[in-house]
Amino acid sequence: MEPGEPKTVLRRCVACRKLLDRKQLLKVTRDHQDGLILEGGMGRSAYLCPTDACLEEAWRRKRLQKALRCQVPVSVMEVLQKRLNHCNDSDAEAR
Repeated sequence: MEPGEPKTVLRRCVACRKLLDRKQLLKVTRDHQDGLILEGGMGRSAYLCPTDACLEEAWRRKRLQKALRCQVPVSVMEVLQKRLNHCNDSDAEAR
């Protein structure tokens, strides 16, 4: 890495356990008031690959709940699914 070049920050997907650049992952954060924030905020965080398989695995095996140490409502999973579908639609249009 050359001086002045931004450092790559790696994070692990809670579902598939792959180590990727955090910019490629979806972030879910539990804030100090036990609320959940998507894509930002400070507090305990968990990361997911933007794939249907990882989202399904995280929900089925309660990986987000375990990583965040709190309950994750179905509404949060629905919002993540919508964002995932939006990202996939954007990728398809770019091709």
